[in-house]
Amino acid sequence: MQTRFILINTSHAGNVGAAARAMKTMGFDDLVLVAPRWANVLRREETIQRASGALDVLENARIVATLDEALQGMTHLCATAMTPRDFGPPTVTPRVHFEQFASSLSAGGPAQGMAFLFGSERFGMRNEDVYRCHVALSIPSNPQFGSLNLASALQVIAYEWRLALGGYAIHDATTPAVLADASELAGMLAHWERALVSIGFLDPQAPKKLMPRLNQLFNRAGVTQEEIHILRGIAKMMDKP
Repeated sequence: MQTRFILINTSHAGNVGAAARAMKTMGFDDLVLVAPRWANVLRREETIQRASGALDVLENARIVATLDEALQGMTHLCATAMTPRDFGPPTVTPRVHFEQFASSLSAGGPAQGMAFLFGSERFGMRNEDVYRCHVALSIPSNPQFGSLNLASALQVIAYEWRLALGGYAIHDATTPAVLADASELAGMLAHWERALVSIGFLDPQAPKKLMPRLNQLFNRAGVTQEEIHILRGIAKMMDKP
């Protein structure tokens, strides 16, 4: 699905760069600026510095004069608002709306163009622009301090939308641990039993249920082969004269 982020009357060049970085992090690249304060905002030094490598997003970004131009091809419009409007679209959290929207698509709804609209840093979105949207997204935040930086708000919404689209797999570079098998665990426990007797912790004449309890403890822990080596090393030191 085509996803577009639209910044309306942006006044700080750094926010444009930071927005591009936030978009690229979540795998989006369609950025449109509506009548920004700086005509050369995409080439300003602060913009490029804050983009932190997302230069391809800046290079593909467009600057247009009106919101109508920015919305071409978009069929589902999401405003961003800290507080609900008295009149206009319903105000919901991003996660709730995206879950509902994704469900409608999986049920066979038509593929659409999703647009996220962000207003000026100084006064947010105009009511007239909010009224054009299907929904107003409000990020749950501290009621006494709920105003987010423009790029931060965009990052949160881009993250939630990416999750709704299926997200990205986490690539773990670590080598997966190999669990110890029953014989390795039994050998380690036998080693521990000898060591515990040698330090006087276990009375072989009255062992009670110490070893079965330790067996259950290590079963619950899911001990790995590497951990077996560590435990045997401890037992070896315990067993020294």
